[in-house]
Amino acid sequence: MTSSLVGSEMCIRDSSPCSGKSTIAEMIAGKYDFNYFKVDDYLEQYMKKAQEDGKPLSGKAMRMSPEETWMRKPRVQAEEELEIYREIFAYAWEALNAFPKGKKIITEGAAFLPELVSAVGVDRKHYVNIVPVKEFQYHFYSQRPWIPYILEGCTDKEKAFENWMERDALFAEMVHADAKQRGYACLVTDGSVGIEDMFRAVCDLFEL
Repeated sequence: MTSSLVGSEMCIRDSSPCSGKSTIAEMIAGKYDFNYFKVDDYLEQYMKKAQEDGKPLSGKAMRMSPEETWMRKPRVQAEEELEIYREIFAYAWEALNAFPKGKKIITEGAAFLPELVSAVGVDRKHYVNIVPVKEFQYHFYSQRPWIPYILEGCTDKEKAFENWMERDALFAEMVHADAKQRGYACLVTDGSVGIEDMFRAVCDLFEL
């Protein structure tokens, strides 16, 4: 699969939450007049579309309760998350191609797996993978006020949260390794580097 977008879009991918990628993408959009496309805003829509198209993992995930979702083994969760992103990638890529020709785009989200962007021809100057260390993510994610709503219905919320964080850590490990193998830029954050420095590092990678 090829795309007319290759060369005009910049992709920031987070292997797991709390990496700062959304903030950096917004900063790039504001400073350099890019259109900002956040794939997570459309994730439920794309999963519903995948379900309608008969793709099995998206349909399964849409039907699962919080208990069924978060009490599974973390590795199973991570592997199924990878597969769901494979199922929905075509819809996200179609949306990017719907932008007027010549528009500069900054896009971000975990759905942009290195294997998938590589397959459509996104080169090394237009993609960066950012991942927080496990401890950094756990510390900040545990403070987010909406976490209890996500875990509502779980019989053991503490265990469910631990499984969630372990899933994200495993997911990050797998995707980060794949990105490095494909020659894509990879940044790791532990909170010791400020967002302005991360922003400048990404801009340098994108040659902005």
